[in-house]
Amino acid sequence: MSKIKATNITWHEGHVGRDEREKLLKQKGVLIWFTGLSASGKSTIAYTLEHALVQRGHLCYVLDGDNIRHGLNKNLGFSAEDRAENIRRIGEVGKLFVDAGLITMTSFISPYRADRDTARATLGAGNFFEVFCDTPIAICEQRDPKGLYKKARAGELKGFTGIDDPYEAPLKPELVIDNSKCTPQEAAVMLVELLEKVGKIPALAE
Repeated sequence: MSKIKATNITWHEGHVGRDEREKLLKQKGVLIWFTGLSASGKSTIAYTLEHALVQRGHLCYVLDGDNIRHGLNKNLGFSAEDRAENIRRIGEVGKLFVDAGLITMTSFISPYRADRDTARATLGAGNFFEVFCDTPIAICEQRDPKGLYKKARAGELKGFTGIDDPYEAPLKPELVIDNSKCTPQEAAVMLVELLEKVGKIPALAE
């Protein structure tokens, strides 16, 4: 874990706490961390869930791996060290969003278990839900919307997760989704039900 290098800094508490923000939003902040191979359906499910929640009147936001690398993390590559820093930063951003009371989704391959565990520890108990998109690699390769698997198989792309770089599956995720056996809409329903069950959002009145 990175150490603070800055000196002469002090944490400044505000006058409005997380509880007040959550009461205002009528929801409880949480970070839903989608992990899985490239083309396993992470972003599609995350954005489908975001749409479903907004339609129900909830404030939420998706932190997408590719999008983040256009800005906040554009100075990072794909070495193990850079990937660790990529996930560390997103864990910290996610923590801020959760403190703001937002339902936040992240869509990152995040191949290393230790990095995801660090993100979970950063958020604390009850604030981090790991969702493993356990879509078979054969299906991911068939989809291959960016053509990355094809390049990796041809040796044009080195260090590609699932081909010549490992993916460490979660040991105890809050939810496992095989995107080859359900639609993004069905996956979103499962996640909404999970959020209701744990009290992050109120159930709809029948």
